[in-house]
Amino acid sequence: MRARIKEFALSLGVDAVGIANAADYKSPRSPDLQEIFPEVGSLVVTMMREGSQIESPNPRIAMSGRIDMIEFMRGVNLKLSRFLEKECGARAMGVPFSYPLNMGEGKMGLIGDVSLRHAAVAAGLGNFGRNNLVLNPEFGSRVLFGAVLCDLDLASDPPCIEEVCTYCDICVEDCPAGALDEEGRTDPMKCLKVSQPYGIGKAIGFWNQVLKKSPEEQKRMLVSEDFMSLYQAQSIGFQYNCFKCYAGCPLNK
Repeated sequence: MRARIKEFALSLGVDAVGIANAADYKSPRSPDLQEIFPEVGSLVVTMMREGSQIESPNPRIAMSGRIDMIEFMRGVNLKLSRFLEKECGARAMGVPFSYPLNMGEGKMGLIGDVSLRHAAVAAGLGNFGRNNLVLNPEFGSRVLFGAVLCDLDLASDPPCIEEVCTYCDICVEDCPAGALDEEGRTDPMKCLKVSQPYGIGKAIGFWNQVLKKSPEEQKRMLVSEDFMSLYQAQSIGFQYNCFKCYAGCPLNK
């Protein structure tokens, strides 16, 4: 059955697939899997190499490529879940590749319901590098992961024992926010200020300023480039404008 599942997942166009038993998945901040799916037995983890669009200095081109990846991986999750249910007699639930996120108190969209990085490590698809992302031996750090939870009790793939990261610190030096200065930790607030310039922080600041302005100034603000960018971000969802923590990794192939 493991071979059938992997063969089907690869036929969907992903670059690699791994399997992790739920008991081997360990995430220090995300909730227990049983809170999402009490009968969970395994995770089927898929991996996609991100394309060259993230190298573009045009943030709209770079983000468009990321949106394409999000939509593609959503489709993979749906098709893989249906395969597990129809062909393997399992119950299955796809894990969001990106949003929706838990925006509740203490979470604020920073903690996934399932940590796809830790799922990838548990499924043998790589291990953590200096940029706190998972590096794959074949593709380096330019990889993204998806996952489907199922109630099949499948054994985990062997862990990746190769030390992929060379700790060259290029990712640290490339980070315009200084979010990787402390080894083993990414400072989320530093990162978000640069990577999501039109995220929730910007929106709160903008509307606070609007409230302080005269009616004439408010009208000008509501046709400004800042407002139009905020409006677009709120229509599309989370938009990243910075990919430097892994785009410049010399291990990418």
